[in-house]
Amino acid sequence: MTKLRNHQELDVLVVAVAPVGAQVESDGTQGFIDQVKHASWWDESIAPPQIGDELHVVVLNADREPPRFSALQRDIDVARRLRGATPP
Repeated sequence: MTKLRNHQELDVLVVAVAPVGAQVESDGTQGFIDQVKHASWWDESIAPPQIGDELHVVVLNADREPPRFSALQRDIDVARRLRGATPP
């Protein structure tokens, strides 16, 4: 398992979905994306996450159990600014 850090970016796989969000996994590390942290919450033309979807996310809170992630581009952009990173 990987030790997560806030503002870290990851590629994850959706392993379960519920009305409140999606359970995801990356290299054996579990995490959760709240429904409001996926673009489908804000734009109904975007499909909600489904099991098997691969998503690029940022760690919002590494200390929660499970850790909380966001798949929103605006959150990824904020994390990059906070890290002083440039987009890939």
